Amino acid sequence: MKIRTIHLFTGCIPLLSPVVYSAPSANQSDTLIVAATPKAQPLSELETPAALSVVYGDDLRQARQQINLSEGLSGVPGLQIANRQNYAQDLQMSIRGFGARSTFGVRGVRIYVDGIPATMPDGQGQTSNIDIGSIDHIDVLRGPFSALYGNSSGGVINVTTARGTQPPTLRFSSNYSSFGTWRNSVSASGSTGDGNHKGDVDYLISGSKMTTHGFRQHSDAQKTLGNAKLGVQLDDVSHLTLSLNSVHLDANDPGGLTREMWKRDPHQVARNVSLYDARKSVDQTQAGLHYTRELSENDSLSVMTWAGVRETTQYQSIPAATQLSKAHHAGGVIDLARHYQGIDTRWTHNGHLLTMPVAITTGIDYETLREQRKGYENFRGTGANRELGVEGRLRRNEQNQVWNIDPYLQSVWQLSQRFSLNAGVRFSRVHFSSHDRYITPTNGDDSGRANYHHWLPAFSLNYAHDDSWNSYFSFGRGFETPTLNELSYRPDGNSGMNLALRPSTNRTFELGSKKRIGLGLFTAAVFQTDTQNEIVTSSNNDGRSTYKNAGQTRRRGIELGWQQQFAGDWRMGAAWTLLDARYRSPVCDAGCQGKRIPGIAKNMFYTHLDYQPETGWYAGADLRYLSKIAVNDSNSEYAPAWTVTGLYTGYKWMIDQWSLDVSGRIDNLFNRNYAGSVIVNEGNGRFYEPAPGRNYSVGLNLSYAFE
Repeated sequence: MKIRTIHLFTGCIPLLSPVVYSAPSANQSDTLIVAATPKAQPLSELETPAALSVVYGDDLRQARQQINLSEGLSGVPGLQIANRQNYAQDLQMSIRGFGARSTFGVRGVRIYVDGIPATMPDGQGQTSNIDIGSIDHIDVLRGPFSALYGNSSGGVINVTTARGTQPPTLRFSSNYSSFGTWRNSVSASGSTGDGNHKGDVDYLISGSKMTTHGFRQHSDAQKTLGNAKLGVQLDDVSHLTLSLNSVHLDANDPGGLTREMWKRDPHQVARNVSLYDARKSVDQTQAGLHYTRELSENDSLSVMTWAGVRETTQYQSIPAATQLSKAHHAGGVIDLARHYQGIDTRWTHNGHLLTMPVAITTGIDYETLREQRKGYENFRGTGANRELGVEGRLRRNEQNQVWNIDPYLQSVWQLSQRFSLNAGVRFSRVHFSSHDRYITPTNGDDSGRANYHHWLPAFSLNYAHDDSWNSYFSFGRGFETPTLNELSYRPDGNSGMNLALRPSTNRTFELGSKKRIGLGLFTAAVFQTDTQNEIVTSSNNDGRSTYKNAGQTRRRGIELGWQQQFAGDWRMGAAWTLLDARYRSPVCDAGCQGKRIPGIAKNMFYTHLDYQPETGWYAGADLRYLSKIAVNDSNSEYAPAWTVTGLYTGYKWMIDQWSLDVSGRIDNLFNRNYAGSVIVNEGNGRFYEPAPGRNYSVGLNLSYAFE
């Protein structure tokens, strides 16, 4: 991991960002700014009093496909991330076990891209709109301070795209990999002036196209992605940034397999998947506007606003007989249109209380989501004339709304030369409402509404042993509401919203330490999270999930991380996570008290060794281990543990204004047959989503700088 300047949450995240103040330091070469505070001295990653990992865009792109975040985030302690080999359901991602139950998209983890939430107000998120080719860095925040980002913040992933700089540069990238997978992209970046004077403009525009036949049958997909970022220095004290993003996705859905099916042929799909042509299409476009202004020597203002629309059509493999057997069944086709928007306004003050340096940030965040959701049968006709995998009769029609309004306050106190205190609180209120427009004599009114609110405090005490070693203790309370999808269906099969489902609340204690070792950093964290009313999967049948509260759960863990640069161009690193996540109440039908929470690995390990000169030959190897994973509440079945190895090499040329990088990579070198991800509590026993055997990719990156 190269030491370089990074900026975490610098006015981008439209929620509460931890504010940090430190006395001026003689060594600020590896600075980490944790808030938009122009007059505060930046704080290094070493000094940040939280479990934090930073992954740079160059490392995400080095000899990789640049399609999924799972390619480059495996080395983050506490983060379990997997490519489902199913673009219809997005990645499977959890932080310290939060989000492990999600059968599609990302749950329990808040995601931001250039300050725009990729997580909706109800807590459901997705990663399909993230352009890896444009990323400057990704910050992964774990632990108590995650709670200060509001609902469903078991962890925070903040993606920051690069800012255009001089000289203007054109880039072309192409990658071909196993299973007929192509990705091609082009981008342009640059700036006028240095970007810091009145009238200076910086820009980054990119577009990419991905197509794949898929590792499994019925898993082909294509995605078109566009991203743009334009910044204008309005005057000496204010800056405006415009962000635009658009994605179109068409993907078939291969679903899961039983253990016997997976072992016999991991490429196959269940019969209903083919019969009903399970698939999904997504169109999303969004825009954001971020204004920052230095009000005075000690005060600054940040205003972030955004709006977007997301349209989804999904054909599920739910049998016709299942839909016909229940008058209130919502059908096998989902037609969803969502409009979302929000605004966050934040003021930061840096000053002194007597002789003590103090930084204060206060603001208010408002987000809203409106959706039109319809459901149709996924067939037409009867008997031998029945046509499957097509839109049939209307079975659901409703309008839903979610909004949250969250005021927040955080302060940072430099108690002494060695001690600093971070303390903050957020009051999060989330409102759900649903208006049913499909009411028949056999299908009652499913309308309903729910309101949830919670105080979310967090604090951290940091102690600097010396310039290279810091330790901290932190505490925080968080909460997680049900999503609209989780409220939609009741476990008993009756009509009406699942209003018996309550939000979960949690308390986290963490003790951590960070030590700089030469050009490297060693981090360690020990934590315990106790949760009340944890939301878990009740059933998962024929592509439809229902949810319930599981009483008390406990997560205890250790996270170790190490990154080291040595002998000039050599780099080495490792990450180990031990996470014991268990039910503490006998509320599950399977009598789950004392059982492991499904979907969560107890042990994760990752290590890499790389040789990375500026030009010429480069190469590297990595190894990843994941222990066995329970697939259901009863722990009656597990996905086996696995270890996979990857190798890569390439060559870089730099001739005048031209740069060329040609690379090749082999993953799963020893051709291991393993389940890369699981579908928790799948009612038909199709828990397993197989990962590919030995596979390869070759890539080319070409750029020209107009100097």
